[in-house]
Amino acid sequence: MGKFEDILKQYWGYTSFRSIQLDIIESVYSGNDTLALMPTGGGKSITFQVPALAMEGMSLVISPLIALMKDQVENLRKRGINAIAIYSGMTSHEIDVALDNCIYGNIKFLYVSPERLTTAIFRERLRKMKVCMVAVDEAHCISQWGYDFRPSYLKVAELRDVLPNIPFLAVTATATPEVVNDIQEKLHFQNGKVFRMSFVRDNLVYLVRNVEDKEKYLFKIIENIRGSGIVYVRNRNKTKEIALMLQRAGHAADFYHAGLSMEMRNARQNDWQTGKTRIIVATNAFGMGIDKPDVRFVVHIDLPDSPEAYFQEAGRAGRDQKLSYAVLLYNESDSLKVEQRLEANFPPTDEIKRVYQALGSYLNIAYGAGKGEVYDFNLIDFCTTYKLNMVVAYNSLKILEQEGYIELTDELDNPSRIMFLVNKQELYRYQVAHADMDKFIKILLRMLPGVFSQYVRIDEQFLSKISGLPIDRIYDNLKTLSRQKILNYIPKKRTPLVVFLRERLDDKNLRIEPERYQMLRKRYLDRMNAMLEYAQSQSKCRSQFLSEYFGETDSFRCGKCDVCTARNELDMSKYEFDNILDKVKALLQKSPLTPEILIDSTGFNPDRVAKVIRYLQDTGKISLNSQGLLEWTSRR
Repeated sequence: MGKFEDILKQYWGYTSFRSIQLDIIESVYSGNDTLALMPTGGGKSITFQVPALAMEGMSLVISPLIALMKDQVENLRKRGINAIAIYSGMTSHEIDVALDNCIYGNIKFLYVSPERLTTAIFRERLRKMKVCMVAVDEAHCISQWGYDFRPSYLKVAELRDVLPNIPFLAVTATATPEVVNDIQEKLHFQNGKVFRMSFVRDNLVYLVRNVEDKEKYLFKIIENIRGSGIVYVRNRNKTKEIALMLQRAGHAADFYHAGLSMEMRNARQNDWQTGKTRIIVATNAFGMGIDKPDVRFVVHIDLPDSPEAYFQEAGRAGRDQKLSYAVLLYNESDSLKVEQRLEANFPPTDEIKRVYQALGSYLNIAYGAGKGEVYDFNLIDFCTTYKLNMVVAYNSLKILEQEGYIELTDELDNPSRIMFLVNKQELYRYQVAHADMDKFIKILLRMLPGVFSQYVRIDEQFLSKISGLPIDRIYDNLKTLSRQKILNYIPKKRTPLVVFLRERLDDKNLRIEPERYQMLRKRYLDRMNAMLEYAQSQSKCRSQFLSEYFGETDSFRCGKCDVCTARNELDMSKYEFDNILDKVKALLQKSPLTPEILIDSTGFNPDRVAKVIRYLQDTGKISLNSQGLLEWTSRR
């Protein structure tokens, strides 16, 4: 085995890489700027973690998702790899200590949010770090053409001024061809290499079911497909309603959304992963960072916002390469909701400005102040206080984020942390002088290695259990030691956060660029229309549709989706079918024709042409008009 395989075996227990993983690793290890396009479940993190472990120095990993950063850091630490994350919600002292450890300690991976890159303290400390590579996760966020644009990602390329000649690896699961080009341009790739894993999932059967009663059809799916599954819906209340409906019918189901406590989310996720719960009904908050290989079905009851989102969520089925199903339940009411969604996602600019000014007042920020400050934020209380529609307020805040004025985090669970502020000799003298604290301090030292050099998580309930001290006494001891500057104690907190990336502005200076606003609105509508086309089309292979959306021009019919199984009944090859279809379409787009003239005009076998015409009529592509003439009616 080579050195990369040795690292893979040592830390992950695998003896070989999957698909294009090794090609990507060798490219970035050789010093090349590299873009890796790998669908969900393709093993993206391996492609930057393995080469970094083979290099001298530390890997800087940029990620927009705090929950995913925490998850990856935790997984690396479990494997004995020293990793750390810096994100909004940490105190300035925590950040200071973490950066020092990256310079003087043995940190191998530093995860940061893109907003952190612009701070003066980070730039200054970065110059002193020995960085071997930069990994840009969720790289599609750098592109205004992408479905999750973050303006802070545009600052990533500035790292090249501080880190010259350091290779960049950009990874993403969802990028259209224009986004692929944009990523390379925005990151200033020089002779960069692009590696693509096929977006075709041979073991995943895509199905669209046009049904009025979606809940009733969900039972049919659950009863016909064995194994565990995910049911995605758009709002939190619906997760609970459907989960209770399934429970009443005797199914082991539960619900999950971002509004639940971290303890509850972790418990429900664990029950599902271990098989205690068969079906989890969730919003799109569920699934990021979860790698359950034996998911047999993913059902979408509501239409996703984009093919990117759908592909990522549906792709959580069948990661063990066994037969699995991705089912989208659709009816005409979904198409009617597109305009409503568009208006909700893009409030008028006057409304966005009103939300911004209300936010400044709610957080008590003076005009010209607030830049770089982090604030606890409660969306429900905010909307109640200022009598704002919650959907409009949330989407206004997201647009302000895309304009680079604020950063809005999802609800975060930050556990309690401590770090000793005195050295071991000073602590020993304190223990001698304060015998009542001696036993408690010894428990902390025994449980928390590294607590002199970095902040370490603690669980007050667990401390109470092993020490025999009441929980109130645990809190009192920690607060006392913190007041006396023996340690720094940061109690746990669960809250969303708002970061002001710029000082608070008045209405005259707050600009929502009309061109960019309209472009983002149009892009959103384009993606929604593409999703509608996927749901409504009855002539394009589902797998082929998604592959071509992401730029694969040489994909084949899957032969298993609902469209393909209908086409298979025609008993003809794709080549023959497509030739006849192209000819029929060309003729009918010129003028309507009788079935007899149309068949005679194609030049193909009449029986075969008649089969295709019947199929096109059944799927709504052509129809008979009032004069008895066939005409092309499909817009797709």
